[in-house]
Amino acid sequence: MKTARFLLRCLGLAAWPLAALPALGTPLYAERAACAGHPGIALQVPQGWCAGLVADARDGLRMPRRLLEIAPGRFWIIDMGNWEPRRGRLLELRTDLARGEPGRLRVLASGLDRPHGLTRGPDGRIYVGEAGTVWRTPPGDVVQREDVITGLPSGGAHPLKEIAFTPDGRLLINAGSLTDACRGDDQSQPVPCPELTGAQPHAAVYVATLGGERFTLQALRPLATGLRNSLGLAATTARDGQVRLWQAENSVDYPDAGLPAEELNELVEGASYGWPYCVSDTRGRSVAARGYEGRARCASHRRAFAAWPAHVAPLQLLTAPAGLPDDSPWAGRLLAVWHGYRPGGQRVVAWRLDEHGRPSGPREDLVSGWQARAGVRPLGTPAGLTLDADGRLWIVEDRNRSVIVVARQP
Repeated sequence: MKTARFLLRCLGLAAWPLAALPALGTPLYAERAACAGHPGIALQVPQGWCAGLVADARDGLRMPRRLLEIAPGRFWIIDMGNWEPRRGRLLELRTDLARGEPGRLRVLASGLDRPHGLTRGPDGRIYVGEAGTVWRTPPGDVVQREDVITGLPSGGAHPLKEIAFTPDGRLLINAGSLTDACRGDDQSQPVPCPELTGAQPHAAVYVATLGGERFTLQALRPLATGLRNSLGLAATTARDGQVRLWQAENSVDYPDAGLPAEELNELVEGASYGWPYCVSDTRGRSVAARGYEGRARCASHRRAFAAWPAHVAPLQLLTAPAGLPDDSPWAGRLLAVWHGYRPGGQRVVAWRLDEHGRPSGPREDLVSGWQARAGVRPLGTPAGLTLDADGRLWIVEDRNRSVIVVARQP
């Protein structure tokens, strides 16, 4: 059981209690008064807003991790299926159709290798991140796959590729570590960690430069290293136009309930952020990781911008777009998905951005109250989110196999 839980944590499922895994096709939420035309569900959302259940396993969802609005009433969804290679799918969900109507959920592509990342590029095409490949397609009715980057590191405990474009058109890509803490079969933890060496290191965020007439790959290189698993990547822009890059770190898996802290890191060219040698404590101090006491030189690594509660398992970062109404609860904020099953997880959180493009002030719990309650709701499993053109927040849950919308109450 301990080994199984460790593997689930390494693979982004935050060591969910195995006995709590829901049965496929089982309705999990009690339905309430309608929200944006969908059955309402009991979650804590901003005042004047409501949560509605849009789709779930009854529609054919298996393990959704990302979603993106392609056009009004049309969402594309990355569905991993499970953790076995080539079980993933790219789906289209028509939210303007009722459950059971033909075409409501259709498969656009299948046989994908542990897909995770999904974003729209500056060229208007949709980019998908599989374990070792990033490809793109126009957002039409038929997928026209074009591989953009191949041969990315894809093995080990953290094969998923989160992807995000910066305002100047660069593409950030996660290349997670092979192991939890650079521990070999003999239980040794070497210095230097071999995962960080060579021309294609693991535990890194890469940056791809695309350009030319066809917007093809011009260069690919590590941007920053010492980052165990970067399943949240985003950019913010200061009032003076300066772009800042952000990474949400899934930290080393201690058995302690309160250690080590998860992290929010501001990415700087060429910097190392400490994995596997150093972690953050609850006060945000960089300290030697277990197994590296007396050998770690934490002062030589960049300290985390912010320490988050242990085991919240951040799975996405999202910068709210400009143009939202001032009274929108997401306007001017950096949002994060906290997927972890412990009490601090199961929520969507946010911070206001200051004039320098940095998160500041107290944390806001935008969507929470996901504790399991028999006959009402399951334990929450938020994995990804997006905002639509009308400013509504959309969330996918992987284990609960659901799509949820948070919309203004009528």
